[in-house]
Amino acid sequence: MKDSELVVSQEVPVPTGLSRRHRWVGAVTGGAVLLTIIGVGASFVIKSPAQAAAEAGPPPMDVLTSRVEKKVLRDTLIVRGTASAAQTVQVAPSAGGEGAAAAVVTKLPLAQGSEAAAGRVLMEVSGRPLFVLPGKTPVYRDLKPGATGDDVAQLQRGLAAMGYGSGTDKAGQFGAGTKAALSAFYASIGYDALPASPDGGEAVNAAQDSVSGAERVLQDARAAARAGVSGAPAPGKPSAKPSPGNADSQLAVTRAQEDLDKARRRLADVQGKAGPMLPAAEVVFLEGLPARVDTVSVSIGSKVSGPAMTLSAGELVVRAQLKEHQKGLVRTGQKVEIQSEVSRITASAEVQFVDDKLTVPKPQPSGGTGHESGQGQGPAGQSGYALVVRPGQPLDPSLAGQDVRLTIEAAATDGAALVVPSSAVSAGADGLTSVNVVDASGVQRRVGVRAGTVGDGFVEVIPNAQGTLNEGDSVVIGVKRDPVARGGKGGKP
Repeated sequence: MKDSELVVSQEVPVPTGLSRRHRWVGAVTGGAVLLTIIGVGASFVIKSPAQAAAEAGPPPMDVLTSRVEKKVLRDTLIVRGTASAAQTVQVAPSAGGEGAAAAVVTKLPLAQGSEAAAGRVLMEVSGRPLFVLPGKTPVYRDLKPGATGDDVAQLQRGLAAMGYGSGTDKAGQFGAGTKAALSAFYASIGYDALPASPDGGEAVNAAQDSVSGAERVLQDARAAARAGVSGAPAPGKPSAKPSPGNADSQLAVTRAQEDLDKARRRLADVQGKAGPMLPAAEVVFLEGLPARVDTVSVSIGSKVSGPAMTLSAGELVVRAQLKEHQKGLVRTGQKVEIQSEVSRITASAEVQFVDDKLTVPKPQPSGGTGHESGQGQGPAGQSGYALVVRPGQPLDPSLAGQDVRLTIEAAATDGAALVVPSSAVSAGADGLTSVNVVDASGVQRRVGVRAGTVGDGFVEVIPNAQGTLNEGDSVVIGVKRDPVARGGKGGKP
């Protein structure tokens, strides 16, 4: 080969796999940077509807608000109570028959769980009966002929209900008709009624003797008066003039007549007070009959030194105790809901009685005919102000003795009313009670109100004549705390 024909050749590098990969990574990276730049630019131009609305509205308020509502507001109080009979009596006989040295049970016809109707003998103590009659007034005295009062009228009604009417006696007057009715009742249960006077009728006999003596004196005086006057004058002659002795005879007749009238009045008074009586130790009055025998703590031959039997009568009521801070919230007639968690029974009721005096548990009495746990008695062993709740309809008998829940409607608005959270109402330095209403732009206005019923965290508000407050208005209930001011993430509250 010639030198002139010498051609210098250069090698062109052939791309390898590694160099191609580098160029591909560079292209992807460049595209990502370009897309990022485009997104950032678009964020300054394009906005979401929510963001646009937020930026267009007023700045966030620094207060917490709540809506004004319109509803019936009720304030309730919850206490626990025990369902029991309307009237409970502990029978504690304190006397026996005439001449008895002690009160000893001689007959016991009823056992625990028995029912006692009107006139039923509960037990016999030293030969004398103790029976039950209908009535609300507790026995507190012996009822004797001549007595008057509501307790006498109660006895008359009880006897009449059993078929022993009091005749012409006026209601509340223990007269001859009531004596006859009482004697007939005692005979029907196999006993003689005790006499009102223990003298065996001596007072009546003495009064009758006085009448007889006065009658004889009057007869003698009249005879003497007749003997002191001459016979009838002859025809055509003047009448004989009375002599001084004749005048004395007429005076004796007058005085004898006065003594007889006095003796007869005395006899009528003694007879009116004589006859059968109802001893306080022989009767127990109960509101509703038949009664239930809850407990019997004696047996035949037992000496009675305390409660011998417990009776309950009438429809079930619920008794509870109120604490000092609760008493002022409860009044007679308020609505109550009775609920038994055990029986799943609910019933409507109302407050029947709230005691004004604090009840402190006391030992049971050891004497007397009976002890009535009436309206002023609450659950045993608890102190407080006694509360009695009476249901609108008779309670299920299964509730007797159960612990139940009482929800008492302490207060309620008269229909739907404007209410706000309690925290929305405040009193200013000027003494005006008010709420602060916030409009859509965040501007506040003060509205004077009068607070009403409070319950469930709300209070009824009645705007003053100058103020306007409507359902749906926003009222201030508090102030938001700035998290930055409270220290943010790194600060301290």
